[in-house]
Amino acid sequence: MSCFREILKHCFLEKAGEANFPSAAAEKWGGVSLPESIIAAACARSGQRVLHVDSRNYYGGNWASFSFSGLLSWIKENQEKSDVSDECEDWRKLILENEEVLSLNKKDKTIEHVEAFCFGDQDSAKDVEEAGALPKLPVFGASGAEGVAQDPDKECPPLESAVARAESCEPEKAASVDPASTAEGNDTEVNCENESSHSLSSGESAPDLGKAEAAPSEVSAQEPKKIMYSQIVREGRRFNIDLVSKLLYSRGLLIDLLIKSNVSRYAEFKNATRILAFREGKVEQVPCSRADVFNSRQLTMVEKRMLMKFLTFCLDYEQHPDEFQDYKNSTFAQFLRTRKLTPSLQHFILHSIAMVSETDCSTLEGLQATRKFLQCLGRYGNTPFLFPLYGQGEIPQCFCRMCAVFGGIYCLRHSVQCLVVDKESGRCKAVIDHFGQRISANYFIVEDSYLSESVCRNVCYRQISRAVLITDQSVLKTDSEQQVSILTVPPVDLGQPAVCVIELCSSTMTCMKDTYLVHLTCPSTKTAREDLEPVVQKLFHLNTETGKETENEELEKPRVLWAVYFNMRDSSGIDRNSYSSLPSNVYVCSGPDSALGNDCAVKQAETIFQEMFPTEEFCPPPPNPEDIIYDEDEIASEESGLSNSPETKPEPSPEEKISEFL
Repeated sequence: MSCFREILKHCFLEKAGEANFPSAAAEKWGGVSLPESIIAAACARSGQRVLHVDSRNYYGGNWASFSFSGLLSWIKENQEKSDVSDECEDWRKLILENEEVLSLNKKDKTIEHVEAFCFGDQDSAKDVEEAGALPKLPVFGASGAEGVAQDPDKECPPLESAVARAESCEPEKAASVDPASTAEGNDTEVNCENESSHSLSSGESAPDLGKAEAAPSEVSAQEPKKIMYSQIVREGRRFNIDLVSKLLYSRGLLIDLLIKSNVSRYAEFKNATRILAFREGKVEQVPCSRADVFNSRQLTMVEKRMLMKFLTFCLDYEQHPDEFQDYKNSTFAQFLRTRKLTPSLQHFILHSIAMVSETDCSTLEGLQATRKFLQCLGRYGNTPFLFPLYGQGEIPQCFCRMCAVFGGIYCLRHSVQCLVVDKESGRCKAVIDHFGQRISANYFIVEDSYLSESVCRNVCYRQISRAVLITDQSVLKTDSEQQVSILTVPPVDLGQPAVCVIELCSSTMTCMKDTYLVHLTCPSTKTAREDLEPVVQKLFHLNTETGKETENEELEKPRVLWAVYFNMRDSSGIDRNSYSSLPSNVYVCSGPDSALGNDCAVKQAETIFQEMFPTEEFCPPPPNPEDIIYDEDEIASEESGLSNSPETKPEPSPEEKISEFL
């Protein structure tokens, strides 16, 4: 997938400054984030012509992943917020008398309060160069960033499909697969390089979990290696840092879409290995599956029976309405107190299984969240979650690749000045880009951040508080260093949001060896630093000095090497009618929401696609070469050499297109 990013940039961006697009397209996109990418892939797959442009110089928008140097460039860009000037000042001459202009934003205002901190010696990295960095491409267009802010400099995995890699592996060489991962028959395929792996296919097979390098599972009795800031800079290409932190539910809408559309062939995934809880100032592991519950030493035998009985009830709670009918108007936390559960069990269920608010979540919402968690267990592993290798930013690129394979055109660093609206019909007819080129289309999909203040004047946005840390140890040490963990830290005060913490190890291909990448997320009440720093101080050691005055308890905590805080706009759930003067054929896609999963983006993408093309199937699987049937007339005409036109030739298979593209 990282190689695909580089290929796309060279195919569509190398001469972006000279780009002349088709004067007409069926669909035109602004922004390359997840919902737009899914819609673009669905439209291209159904035979529509797609032009997909973005003023940014990287894929994914606010769903993107960056190398460490790329993230530093992104931080600098968002702290400076430099003005963008028009390259073509006479574009208004292209507007006809019966047309009006709907201007678009030239600056991204979705990121605020960016604060970065280095807890090491920054001076030591002054003359350090990033290992293996490629020369920066020149910047064209109206993007304010200098250089390539994303990571064409990532390590490129082999270009063969994950299925082919899995078939070529020897099962003996792979690590043992947890029994829970085989709960659905032959879901599991063994992948190379000493790591259990799964491959998503159109059946019930799972996403390719793992081509990641295996790490030795040793008990680290020694102190962790001291990581210097200069090492982080030098190994910056090994980091893939997500702007938005999410996991994929193994039975969620995104996994189902990846399987159905066969887009899963472009990505690999790793199981989240453990669910953690923060209780009484300590981090501990939560038993989730039946095996975990009965093997747990944290719970007494009575508590184990209580927990299993309640979880069994949650799986089919709708069949027993008499047990929760009286508590429909109560919170889920109040309902748990009536179930004769111990305080520790209530804490585990509320914060680590249902993962809901103690004050705002109703009983029905809590039961639904608990059932969703339980239904996702055992499909691909002992937890309900999967994480894409190389970061969440790979997912939008997977759908961009599918769109490109079926004829979609992509161009980054290419901004759009305005939408051209017909006064009589009220429909958008075209866009004008920053080179003054007018491009017509039938439908326009625009990311919310591109809309001007006049269009969004009645919109009330929420905010997400985000923090990203690079640490030297896990929050909970175990025999294995290669753990993907999710932890919910409950709020200190009632009414405040809980903080979701996702800790990634180096085998996820998101950080260098001997470090961990930690993401913290919660709905905003203040700035990101004010919301999240108290949680960081509870879990991590921030002081760079390790003198005698530092308590032993602090020294046992993981040490933060580097951190960044920022607030991100949450534009999800906004009604279309909230936007002023929006043409009927212009559709708005939201940015990331604060939820753990990706269901909101998938639902939005499918809804918009069905509004545009109600008779078309949403993201059908591409045809296999062996399934293509040629009629006798086509065969005869091809053999006689009478038909050489593209219209009468059978469409190449996705595999053939991919091979030509690569």
